Amino acid sequence: MSTPPMEHVWHAPTEVEQRLYDARMRGDWAAYFDVLAGTYLYHALPRDVADAGKSEHAPYWSPVTGTWCFAYFTQGVLPVPQPDPVFRCVTFERVVEEWGNDSRWLAVNPGTPCEAYFPATPQTLHLWRQHAQRISSSQAGALRTLRVGGPLQGPVARGLACGAQLAVFRGDLWNELAHHGRGFVRMRHMVAESWGIENVEDWKRIQEAMLGGRCVSRVWEFVLSVRQAMAREYGGTVDPAHWRETAAHVMRRNAEPGTVPDAGINGVQQLIGRITRYEARFRADGILAEGRQVRSVLAWDYGRAVNMARWGVAARFCEVAEAERAVVRAGEVSQVTYRSWEDFGAGYALGRCLHFDEEEFGIWYTEMVDIHRILTTDPESPWLTVPWR
Repeated sequence: MSTPPMEHVWHAPTEVEQRLYDARMRGDWAAYFDVLAGTYLYHALPRDVADAGKSEHAPYWSPVTGTWCFAYFTQGVLPVPQPDPVFRCVTFERVVEEWGNDSRWLAVNPGTPCEAYFPATPQTLHLWRQHAQRISSSQAGALRTLRVGGPLQGPVARGLACGAQLAVFRGDLWNELAHHGRGFVRMRHMVAESWGIENVEDWKRIQEAMLGGRCVSRVWEFVLSVRQAMAREYGGTVDPAHWRETAAHVMRRNAEPGTVPDAGINGVQQLIGRITRYEARFRADGILAEGRQVRSVLAWDYGRAVNMARWGVAARFCEVAEAERAVVRAGEVSQVTYRSWEDFGAGYALGRCLHFDEEEFGIWYTEMVDIHRILTTDPESPWLTVPWR
C-alpha cells in the first residue's frame, strides 16, 4: 500500500472521511479497512455505459503510483452530480470481488487527505475479504451529517431537516443536496419502481404533488381537519365519540343530493379509531407528549418531497438549484401547518404508519419510534440545531 505525505489539519466532510483520515494518520490499516467495509463506495462511469446497463470503471491515472487505478470514493468527497459521468454505488465486498480479477492498483479517495492506494496482491485481497465478511456496509437507521459543504442553518437546512426521518431511515446524509444516493442506475430504478418516474416530466409531477400535499390520503387529512376545527371551536381535547359524530355530520352535509354516504361514514369512523390508537401508542413511546394529538399528516408528503428533490438530483432529473428551491418550499409549507419539529415528526410518523403498518405495530412502527428518538436526542440532529422558526 502507498500513501502520500501526511497533512496536519483537515476538516473532513463526514464522519466516514474523518475516521479514514485518523486511521491513516495512525498507520492503522485494519481500522481503515473496517471503515471502508462499513460504508458504501462509489466509482465513476460514463453515462452511456450506465444507460447501457454496464458497470465498467472510468479510468483513473494516479501520479502517486504512476499507474492506472480503480478509483473509489466515499460519499462525502463525491463531486456535485453532473450529467456525465455518473457514479455507481457498491459495497466493500463487491469492490473486492471486482478488483480480484484485475492487476491494477485500487485508489481510495484519491486527491484527498484520507487517500490511500493498494496493490492487487493475493495478500491484500485476502485481508480485504476478511473485513468485508465481518462488517456490514448498511448505514440505515443512522443520523449522518455532511459537516463540510452541507447547509447547517437557514431555510435550506430547515427544509432538509423536514426530510430527516426518511434520511435516517435510509442512512443518507440528511443535509446533502448534491445527492448521489445509491448511485445513478439504482436511483433511476428506485423512483421508477416506487413512483412510476421515467423522465423529467414524471419527476416534476410527483414533486409538485408532494409539495401540494396531494399524495397523502385526503380521507386521513379530512378527519384530522375536522378534529382541528373542533379543538379551535371548543378548546381542549376532542372526545373521540364527538369527533366521530361531527365527521359523520360533515360528510352528510357535504354529500351529493340523493346520496347516502353510509359506507364512507363507516370507513371514516374506523379510521378515527385507528388514529386514536396510534396516538395512544405515540404517547406511550415518546412520539407525542401527554395530551397532544396529531394535527395533520401532510408531513408525510412534505418529508417525502424533500427526499424526492434529492432523488431527482441523483437520478439526473433535476439540477441542485431546482432541488434546493423545492426543499425550501417544503420547509415553508411545513411551517404553515406545524408548530415544532416534534409536531411535524408526529404527523410524518402517523402518515407512514397509516400507509404501511395496518395497526400491526410492527417494524414500520418501531422504526418510527427509533428514528424519532434519534432526531430528538442526538446532539447533531437538525431538530435540535435548526430552529423551527
